[in-house]
Amino acid sequence: MTIPIWIYAVVAGIVISALMAIKTGREERQLEMENIEREGEIYMKRLEKEKEMRKEVKATSE
Repeated sequence: MTIPIWIYAVVAGIVISALMAIKTGREERQLEMENIEREGEIYMKRLEKEKEMRKEVKATSE
């Protein structure tokens, strides 16, 4: 019993599709983590600026 060539093509297509989906998922997670880190840095800088402003206001009011 011989397996038709188109079956091999379909299986190869499924394997390639699965590998591409895994690769794309990893890339998206990496980009998402970079964005989260960047946003976190911006937030921390804003908090430090606010803390400095509060120190200045407290120092001038005393």
